[in-house]
Amino acid sequence: MIRHSGRRSLAVALVAGLALVASGGAAQAAGDHADTQAALDGYQSHAGPGAAVYAGNAAGSWHLTAGSASISAARPIKSDEHFRIASQTKTFTAAVVMQLVDEGKVVLDAPIERYLPGLVQGNGYDGNRITVRQILQHTAGIPDLNVLDFAPKVAGLLKPDGSVEPRSLVKLALQTYPPASAPGAQVLYSNLGYMVNGLLVEQVTGVSMREAVTSRIINRLGLTRTVYSAAGDRTLPAPFIPGYRGVRFGPVQFWTETTTMPVGAEPSLSSSAGAMVSSLADMTRFFRALLAGQVVSPAALTEMRKIATIANPADPRWLGVGLGLQLISLSCGGQAWFHNGYGFSGYTSITAATEDGRYASMMTNAWEFTSIKPTPVDVIESALCGSR
Repeated sequence: MIRHSGRRSLAVALVAGLALVASGGAAQAAGDHADTQAALDGYQSHAGPGAAVYAGNAAGSWHLTAGSASISAARPIKSDEHFRIASQTKTFTAAVVMQLVDEGKVVLDAPIERYLPGLVQGNGYDGNRITVRQILQHTAGIPDLNVLDFAPKVAGLLKPDGSVEPRSLVKLALQTYPPASAPGAQVLYSNLGYMVNGLLVEQVTGVSMREAVTSRIINRLGLTRTVYSAAGDRTLPAPFIPGYRGVRFGPVQFWTETTTMPVGAEPSLSSSAGAMVSSLADMTRFFRALLAGQVVSPAALTEMRKIATIANPADPRWLGVGLGLQLISLSCGGQAWFHNGYGFSGYTSITAATEDGRYASMMTNAWEFTSIKPTPVDVIESALCGSR
């Protein structure tokens, strides 16, 4: 169900949306990347008001756009503008946990009970049987947590600024939802599990997850457009791309701006599973640095790239899930590591990189969770194959 909220009225959004549809076209020439431009245009036609891809290799980068960053004024999405990366946050979280493994402060195959005693216990859970690796790899049996569905249950936990304390939220969720499977039995994507990972980091380091990610990754890599949002702060740093939710009636698209909608934009409701903000260019810098061994040790990176193989009927290119990373095969040969993000407040994104130094990051400023082609993976694959 589409939920409309935000600063713009539906009437204004309709008029602006019609103007945008009428204008059409890409914001810049595709040059040598016509195939990727066509894929991006096709994706944007059923995605958000705008879409963009930033890609390249060791020799340089290139940037393509389609549609508009705003429904009120036609302008291209730029590679240095902020947007919510949602679940791409998980790759940062996994990297911090693996840094702690490198430092000997966390043992990857140790039970989570060792580090968070009593948290993952009861209601069918036994933290002595669930390992750190399993939580990082979505094989712990911890169910997913849909923020929109769960939000009414956390009303009693809300602070005056609309934020929640992550540990209280995780504890309530584990008490509410029993395990979805036995530990290690299958891959079950879990936002809740990654919120447990954040609590692990805080317990071991003695600092907040926000401080840990900022000092250990953002500052070290010089990611000037990347922020781990503070609890209660639903704004985006300038310059930013507004987010939208939309619904289509025949040929007409209705848009409502949802950039700061309370549920989707509140950082503490997703914390270490989805609270971060970044840009297309910064996301490629992070992925390139990670795969180049500049974030974790070679041994830790090897562990991150050990995949749990699982079939994906919707996209046979998907090969499996590692620790904060996922793997796809490319039609032009080889494979790419990636993570995607779907933000309720109006953003869909994906970043990928290859072992030989190619990279691509793509986003649209709407929550676009469909399998309509071209998909985000189609755009990313085209960009990576076109960067050889």
